[in-house]
Amino acid sequence: MSSPYRCPNCKTNRTRFNLIEQVPTAVKLDPMTGEVVQQYENGHLDPFHTPYRGPHLKVQCAACGLIEDERTFIKFGEQK
Repeated sequence: MSSPYRCPNCKTNRTRFNLIEQVPTAVKLDPMTGEVVQQYENGHLDPFHTPYRGPHLKVQCAACGLIEDERTFIKFGEQK
């Protein structure tokens, strides 16, 4: 986080944010009960399990509550 942020929703907040780290856990669920049958370690997924490719960090505006990818807040922060 070395870039200024600005909320794209309320357009005034440049200082108060919540940083949300996303830590994915790959699991296989029982289709009937929803219980975890197997938990996969990183890099050891079965052929039909796609690894998580989403952002590591999300940002929430602490003024209006909007949650978006960090790059969205950075792009609005670059504008004057």
